[in-house]
Amino acid sequence: MVVIPVLCPLCDHDNVVKRGKTENDKQRYLCQNQECSAKTFILDYDYRGQLPEVKKKIIDMAMNGSGIRDTARVLEISPSTVISELKKKESSLEQINHSVLARLAPENIAVVIQKVEDAEVDEMWSYIHSKENQRWLWNAIDHDTGEVLAYVFGDRKDAVFLKLKALLEPFGITRFYTDDWGAYGRHIPAEQHVVGKRNTQKIERKYLTPRTRIKRLARKTICFSKLIQMHDIVIGLFINRYEFGVLV
Repeated sequence: MVVIPVLCPLCDHDNVVKRGKTENDKQRYLCQNQECSAKTFILDYDYRGQLPEVKKKIIDMAMNGSGIRDTARVLEISPSTVISELKKKESSLEQINHSVLARLAPENIAVVIQKVEDAEVDEMWSYIHSKENQRWLWNAIDHDTGEVLAYVFGDRKDAVFLKLKALLEPFGITRFYTDDWGAYGRHIPAEQHVVGKRNTQKIERKYLTPRTRIKRLARKTICFSKLIQMHDIVIGLFINRYEFGVLV
């Protein structure tokens, strides 16, 4: 008699129990590892788009220059599956770098460390469906370390900058480096505001990476976002993964 162990496809844990059957009479399993995000799974899916490893590749390809149809062709699944899987990640995205905040919390400081005092703030242009429908990514980074602190999406108006400024309040920033866009001068006290490209080189360089690796942000291309939701999700996933260190 041969016994084949059943392992969770996400965490490879063997603490797995049977959990009923599907409508197609296939055995369903439940991973009992408390740290695993998997709910239930089966071993032999009829459709490739249901495989955990394929779902992971959907996110990985979106972060590495592949569009919706590129991903669908390579993984041999439908474009609607790609879109659906990306949309599932929306609720888990964070707009603020909590790992940096955690280091600044007094109860977590064992020695004296350098707090976030100076921040670079800037906005990156993109568009939805046509260049008339502009969509701006506003973000701020630590001037010393280059770490992204927070970000928001919207148009290029004061109200959007104020949303970003509110997210930055817990960091205790005392000096802002920006370009000469009017929203900054209207809402940052003069004694805390330094205008000029000389001090925003790090954040300008930050934009090169997503423009290279996210297909919908590449310049001189026929690729573009058709929906605000998908646009914000893909860029938000990139920032969460590569800037915040959050694997969603």
